Amino acid sequence: MKTKNVIGWVIAVLLFAAFLMAGISKISGQEEMVQNFQKWGFPLAFMYFVGASEIVGAIGLLIKKFRGLAAIGLVLLMIGAIGTHILNSEAFVPSLVLLLLTGTLLWVRKNKLSGLIPKAQTAD
Repeated sequence: MKTKNVIGWVIAVLLFAAFLMAGISKISGQEEMVQNFQKWGFPLAFMYFVGASEIVGAIGLLIKKFRGLAAIGLVLLMIGAIGTHILNSEAFVPSLVLLLLTGTLLWVRKNKLSGLIPKAQTAD
């Protein structure tokens, strides 16, 4: 097994655990999450949507066919999370770490994701 492949799997499993726990905390309606989303001005339905997206994304990271799409979706979620924390003068480092790890996973797996984006065709 190549080192890059092992690194990719380690990152994927770590991200799976982190996003799964984060998603469960939102889906289960933990009081701290409810208070945060209300403080930020988001409806609770959005909290459940984000939580479900994190759980689906976490699972997608472990499925070869969906890994790229899951990672892209989680990158977008983390960009939104960072923006929310910055706008509310809160610490955003945990979201930034998850963003960087997810971006690293995309980079490590880039050769395996090449079929995800259609190649441009040129006219002869």
